[in-house]
Amino acid sequence: MAENHDGQEKSFEPSARRLEEAKRRGQVPRSRELNTVAVTLAGVAAIVLLADGVITDLRGLVTEHFALSRADVFDAAATLRHLGDALTAGLLILAPFFAVTVAAAVLASVALGGIQFSGEALRFDISKLSPLRGMQRIFSLHGLAELVKALAKFVFLGGVAALLVWVEFEHFVQLGTMEVEAALAKAADLLGWTSLVVAGSAILLAMVDVPFQLWDYKRQLKMTQQEVRDELKDTEGRPEVRSRIRQLQREVARRRMMEEVPKADVIVTNPTHFAVALRYDAGRMQAPVLVAKGTELVAANIRKIGQSHAVPVVEAPALARALYFNVELGDAIPAGLYLAVAKLLAYVFQLRAARQQGESAPSVPEFPVPDELRRE
Repeated sequence: MAENHDGQEKSFEPSARRLEEAKRRGQVPRSRELNTVAVTLAGVAAIVLLADGVITDLRGLVTEHFALSRADVFDAAATLRHLGDALTAGLLILAPFFAVTVAAAVLASVALGGIQFSGEALRFDISKLSPLRGMQRIFSLHGLAELVKALAKFVFLGGVAALLVWVEFEHFVQLGTMEVEAALAKAADLLGWTSLVVAGSAILLAMVDVPFQLWDYKRQLKMTQQEVRDELKDTEGRPEVRSRIRQLQREVARRRMMEEVPKADVIVTNPTHFAVALRYDAGRMQAPVLVAKGTELVAANIRKIGQSHAVPVVEAPALARALYFNVELGDAIPAGLYLAVAKLLAYVFQLRAARQQGESAPSVPEFPVPDELRRE
């Protein structure tokens, strides 16, 4: 298992932050085999598919620009003009081939690690010029693995090439008996298709190298337990900072809760230790919703805000405790309290009607609370 310079085992998978920092440094998974296969295969395929047209165009280019008249031969300006035109035309003829190979190189590079632009990767690091570090890289486990891969690649591709020569041996021998022009055409055809097969067989090497590079990339970025702890501290802050953040979050939540109290239809109290506020909109709610709750000082603040906004306050100790312990903020009341809350809302309606008509307040009824929901 990998270890760092302190001897601690890197047994933890890299975090999202560590992976992001590696990308910022330009450290992303890359496969040389994938790049080599893509460029070689694309280049050979382009040669095979475009060879006839390219050869015809190049033949016409040579005929046009290098079969000069006597006057042009002794005219330096004319000679330079022909040379410039020939170079321009040659580049245009070979442009599709260059475009295919460049596109293959770019796509193969971004297929594994994505598009990354890192200024840190371009910084000059004099330590990279150290012969000692160079020797360490050569004789390291990674260097040994690269050597084994190179030898395996040489043996594999050499074997494929030898097999193709053996299979096509008769055709190669027949080239000596053919006319020069026909032999050149046949040789070019054989060379193109055999090169395409060899390059295609290298796909197997890429299929092995790509998973290995992904695994090795994750292995190099693995973290020790101390690194995980340090990152957690940097990400979430120290305990006292987290405690302060939680305190601020509670204050914000309490402030928002208090903003809902004026919108409540009724406040149920213990009468002093507990207070809960309920709101019910028959058109939008299936059941009354608890919008605020608290004990001691918070309960007193809920009662104070409610009274200042003419929200009815009803003393019902058993119902207040049941609502406080069984219902969370923003949740509807449980079915077991439907009857009690229905009687409570009916009482609040009667109380408001009596106040509007100047009559005395009706007596507070009993609010039945099931035994399983009672809290003492």
